[in-house]
Amino acid sequence: MTEKVVIIGSGPAGWTSAIYASRAELNPLVIEGAITEENRQQGTLPLGQLALTTEVENFPGFPAGDMENYLDSSLDKSRRQYMAPHGKEGVSGPELMELMRQQASNFGTRIMTDDVVEVDMSSRPFRLKTLSGKDIESHSLIIATGARANYLGLESEDRFKNNGVSACAVCDGALPRFRGKPLVVVGGGDSAMEEATYLAKFASTVYIVHRRGEFRASRIMAERALAHEKIEVKWNSGVDEVLGSDNAGVTGVRIRSTTDESQTEELDCSGYFAAIGHTPNTDFLNGQLEMNAKGYLKWTVAGRTNTSVDGVFAAGDVADDYYKQAITAAGTGCMAALDAERWLAAQGIE
Repeated sequence: MTEKVVIIGSGPAGWTSAIYASRAELNPLVIEGAITEENRQQGTLPLGQLALTTEVENFPGFPAGDMENYLDSSLDKSRRQYMAPHGKEGVSGPELMELMRQQASNFGTRIMTDDVVEVDMSSRPFRLKTLSGKDIESHSLIIATGARANYLGLESEDRFKNNGVSACAVCDGALPRFRGKPLVVVGGGDSAMEEATYLAKFASTVYIVHRRGEFRASRIMAERALAHEKIEVKWNSGVDEVLGSDNAGVTGVRIRSTTDESQTEELDCSGYFAAIGHTPNTDFLNGQLEMNAKGYLKWTVAGRTNTSVDGVFAAGDVADDYYKQAITAAGTGCMAALDAERWLAAQGIE
């Protein structure tokens, strides 16, 4: 059987695409990703980056409140049992993703827990091969594989992810554990300046740790950060280790001079934010779609989700190198499903 549409990816963009495609009776297949150690290490397990966060306070429709009864009544017990008791914070990242997944499933979306390792876009229908060896054909594709945050690769970073280590200030900066506390941002580009300036709204002090003696950021962004009374720069320094405990989470970082390795300093902080960029998850495409200078898939029609191959659409952070928010990813997921539906109709595929 040739699928009408296959959605590759399972973050907010993927599940929103699935909800809209299902309601349009396209009978979509979502390939959500495989549960492997490699994906765990890369942060590319099913449910996307949002599943790696704690509280989500900025997704509309989920104000603070007791979610327990709603979650119990909405999600299958087999998936619900792995969630920690919730409390009254609102909704967590994993819970929000499970709710999206369930909503897509409720409308008839079929879900395959597997990785796409090869795609042939040279002719239609498109051909896909999965990690488990399955061969799939589809008239159209929605690529919603997201982008993974870059980290330094320290064991201590991995240990404290979701417990003081983050790669998204807008997502996490307003959380109670960071308010009124010193925070550390690692990086020297525009992203690091934006993160530090944003975090300064909540933190007592923001330390920017940068390996060089000058920023790579644009002049206006660098000047804004340097002029901020709450921001202090640790020049010519790299992070040696993130400090903390399982109970307290992050309590500090140890930095080391890049000009004199014998010099170290410990900074007290309750949060560590990596701002050294993201890597879009496009390796499996083998360069068959046009990308921008940063490696993100390029939308080739203004205001649409079309890519450089007719019948292939892109949604979410795999194509968005600017906003990178759950709500914008969901929005482009909706757009991609509508674009695919209209494209299929134009091809006479019903």
